[in-house]
Amino acid sequence: MQVKKIVMASDHAACELKSYLKESLTLQGYEIVDYGTDSETQSVDYPDKAYLLAKSLKKEEADIGILLCGSGIGMSIAVNRYNHIRAALVHSIEYAKLARQHNNANVLVLGGRFLKPQEALEITNTFLTTDFEGDRHARRVAKLGDMPHDFE
Repeated sequence: MQVKKIVMASDHAACELKSYLKESLTLQGYEIVDYGTDSETQSVDYPDKAYLLAKSLKKEEADIGILLCGSGIGMSIAVNRYNHIRAALVHSIEYAKLARQHNNANVLVLGGRFLKPQEALEITNTFLTTDFEGDRHARRVAKLGDMPHDFE
């Protein structure tokens, strides 16, 4: 996958890391759509940011998404409620590779309170440059979009 355009959003707990990643990725030639937030002192609700990112990806306004919050857990829970999203909360380069290779993850989620900026950038670059392997994984990933939501 040749990623060109990235949609990003964070809550107040990770806006500093989001700004660092945005600047670094822009210097690498990526186009960034930023849904904020840009304030550490003005509290925002992470489900609202996850919704904006999911909506943008549904409209195909970007190739891939990056979400950040304090731990990454809240954003992961919120954004994975949308059928077209396969978000992975990633803590290491190896997890970033596996999220793309085996799960075709289209959203990277990072915990701003747990990653150093350079570490987060290395994880992000790995995520953005790793391709989906397909084969046996394609069947499993396809099932994710077809999962029933009724339990009758």
